Amino acid sequence: MKKNFEVLGREIVYPGFFRMEKYRLKHTLYDGGWSEEISRELFVRGNCVAVLLYDPTADKLVLIEQFRAGAILNPDRAWLVEIVAGAIEAGETAEEVAYRESIEEAGCTIEQIKVINEFYTTPGGSSERITLFCGKIDSSQVGGIHGLDHEHEDILVRAVSFDEAYQMVVNGEIESAIPIIAIQWLALNKRQLLAEWAS
Repeated sequence: MKKNFEVLGREIVYPGFFRMEKYRLKHTLYDGGWSEEISRELFVRGNCVAVLLYDPTADKLVLIEQFRAGAILNPDRAWLVEIVAGAIEAGETAEEVAYRESIEEAGCTIEQIKVINEFYTTPGGSSERITLFCGKIDSSQVGGIHGLDHEHEDILVRAVSFDEAYQMVVNGEIESAIPIIAIQWLALNKRQLLAEWAS
């Protein structure tokens, strides 16, 4: 069966820093024919990058913590433990953003970089697509408060052992999906990654 959809109408309902669009559409059905007309709001933002900063010599990860508006409905947990991330600006590649954001948000210089995966974060209502990297760094000088003042960033940076970071996932201390995916990936692929970086 050939899958298809048709956009019947589109309007911008909010044109802010992020954009909200409303679509009227229909799509083909698995058992044949077409759906009825449906209406869907779409949170539109550019593609983004996240990077798990890993020091293979010390077996440490760089974690950041910052206030997140998306978590304010749970006020006691509005500061989330995450990994470095940022939006791809016009003319930038995903890899360039990984290098830039690692310096801006964590004060880290990436020595080697590897793509983990690309994926949509929440495709039920958002267009955001992430390129997730793992970056080799030296964690010996990691720490402190970082971020750009003009972006109102107030980011606490720390290096923790891989075992501690993994336990934070197990214990539910890390509640953001992207670092959970990244840390679980490292748990499954650490031996292969170390062999690649050693060569």
